[in-house]
Amino acid sequence: MLKLNVNGKLHQVDVEPEMPLLWVLRDHLGLLGAKYGCGVALCGACTVHVDGAAVRSCVVPASAAVGKKVVTIEGLAKSGLHRLQEAWIEHEVPQCGYCQTGMIMSAAALLAEKPKPSDTEIDRAMSNLCRCGTYARVREAIHAVAGSPAAKKAQG
Repeated sequence: MLKLNVNGKLHQVDVEPEMPLLWVLRDHLGLLGAKYGCGVALCGACTVHVDGAAVRSCVVPASAAVGKKVVTIEGLAKSGLHRLQEAWIEHEVPQCGYCQTGMIMSAAALLAEKPKPSDTEIDRAMSNLCRCGTYARVREAIHAVAGSPAAKKAQG
């Protein structure tokens, strides 16, 4: 049995220690926000936070999350939508939407570390892959949340 703190709640799960955290979240806890994309930590569809850091849950063994705080897209906001989710909607970021939860989780970790990131810092931090190519709108939404001059310029 592993004890995991996920979205502020303690869960006991009877899984193999090496099972990827993604499968524990989805199959054992019913948290479907993190998606399976590539399975090798390249695409970022499975991104969650572990102790505040954005991690690719498809390659993190569940045992590595024991004693740490795991946050999924479902736990990002206490109630309602997180300000990044609102910005995603306002800036019409999603198209197909498959990668977007991972993108938002990566953006949240970036903003927690750098409240007013530059374009270069955003591009470096947002290594998630989006088949629809909404990267420019992702950057605009992040700037909008950060309240940066680039966001004000983009809004006219």
